[in-house]
Amino acid sequence: MSSPHFVIGVDYGTDSVRTVIINSDNGTEVATSVHHYERWGRGSYCDAAANRFRQHPLDYVEGLERTIRDCLAKAGPEVAGQVRAIGVDTTGSTPVAVDATGTPLAMKAEWAENPNAMFVLWKDHTAIREATEINRHAKQFDTDYLQFVGGIYSSEWFWAKWLQILRTDESVRKACVSFVEHCDWIPFLLTGGNDVRAMKRSVCAAGHKGLWAAEFGGYPPNAFFTTLDPLLDGRVNSLGRDAWTSDTPVGKLSPEWASRLGLSDEVVVAVGAFDAHMGAVGGQIEPRHLSKVMGTSTCDILVAGAQEIGNRTVSGICGQVNGSVIPGMIGLEAGQSAFGDTYAWLRRLIMDPVLRMLDDISALDPAMRSIIRHQLEEQLIPLLSAEAGSLPPDEDDELAVDWFNGRRTPDANQYLTGSLHGLRLGTDAARVFRALVEATCFGARSIIDRFRTEGVAIEGLIGLGGVARKSPYIMQVMSDVTGMPIRIHRSEQTCAMGAGMFAATAAGLYLRIEDAMQAMGQGFEAIYHPRADRVAFYETRYQQYLKAGAFTESNAPVQ
Repeated sequence: MSSPHFVIGVDYGTDSVRTVIINSDNGTEVATSVHHYERWGRGSYCDAAANRFRQHPLDYVEGLERTIRDCLAKAGPEVAGQVRAIGVDTTGSTPVAVDATGTPLAMKAEWAENPNAMFVLWKDHTAIREATEINRHAKQFDTDYLQFVGGIYSSEWFWAKWLQILRTDESVRKACVSFVEHCDWIPFLLTGGNDVRAMKRSVCAAGHKGLWAAEFGGYPPNAFFTTLDPLLDGRVNSLGRDAWTSDTPVGKLSPEWASRLGLSDEVVVAVGAFDAHMGAVGGQIEPRHLSKVMGTSTCDILVAGAQEIGNRTVSGICGQVNGSVIPGMIGLEAGQSAFGDTYAWLRRLIMDPVLRMLDDISALDPAMRSIIRHQLEEQLIPLLSAEAGSLPPDEDDELAVDWFNGRRTPDANQYLTGSLHGLRLGTDAARVFRALVEATCFGARSIIDRFRTEGVAIEGLIGLGGVARKSPYIMQVMSDVTGMPIRIHRSEQTCAMGAGMFAATAAGLYLRIEDAMQAMGQGFEAIYHPRADRVAFYETRYQQYLKAGAFTESNAPVQ
């Protein structure tokens, strides 16, 4: 019998990085390790009131090294020599200003504490004004450079963030040679890249967030950016003209990183991609089924053949890009800016004053206080779920709109805010929680409706991520609201698994990513079916949600 081959999938999330060693023959997860970003955990470099969320590159580098070495230690010494490839996924758009060598400026002493020199996290909305300007500016051109990103550019994306940084910080502006997505920088780092112009940028990031399209011959011309703001003059030239699918090797581990990780310098490193796109692959996406990666936000992914899409461009989504999910197929992306974050907001609202009072109870020793704190935080959402699930449905129940972090799709608008309607003195925490759950599911329904209105068929849902696996109440409401079954994937690590599948394909262990999906996929552990009586009930409630959303939007700041 031949020795097994192993691959490593690295999944960078909002709060932590997770690494998984996978047997590429059958998809068995051999070892897992998680590292929570230390600086991010302290709240460093962020200002939630100003919608500023920045992450230091050292959090990423430290997490990369620690999780891979920890996984190798858990897997045993014989595994390290049989690791063939590494794949990486990250949040996005999460770009950073770099110098000519591709080094993030925050890695240098002069900018080590400067948030503008750090990665601008996906949910950073400091570039709302810049996104608005891009949307107005694009209308002046004969070529519609926004046609493949749903027709609306978002403050969560690459060019808006770059322009905002250039305008905000003169020292960063002078030192910045290019802007680089997190998913492109990690493979570049691992392979010893030292020339930013030689960096292999992923078609996933470039197409969905960077305005790259094969139909344009790459990015829009320099004139598009220069006439937007002279500060952008020449910047597009640092990005190159090409973009690559994630089944492509970037190169092999550099000797330095091979030594740091305890791996061979023959290990292949694949082109990176965004977490949801690789998560859709790890979750065994299939045509006409919407893959929903449900975490702090949602990212909804569809794949379709080029013939099915034809010349159609779907308005109001986060883009459609050939090869961004499965090479040779069109990847379509949508999503919600706040999903798990919405529930986390309610938990903070309830728990923060309670925990502050808990800290002032002198009769409790630190160990007991820590136990109580942990149990309260862990049990609140399950308790609210049970209570909300037992409430009788009523068309006059409290209602919410889920735009607590702006609206990603359909029709991006980060000026929008969440809202609660129909509050009474009898409204309690369980009823507010139920309204928030329904709102996030109504937001998912609005995305499905947009795809269908634009002629893209959806027949079922695939649920991925922590919320999907741990929240039966939310998933049942999702099925009822959408009127479709939702299958829950068995793997807890679909994003890392997808990264591992692409690593295996880039290393030549499989000819196509579809072959890797079939061999390494772990299947589904549960399925939720819509309840007929609740489908009818939620149809009425959904119409109320749309009216409440229209009211909220009509009172939002004018863009």
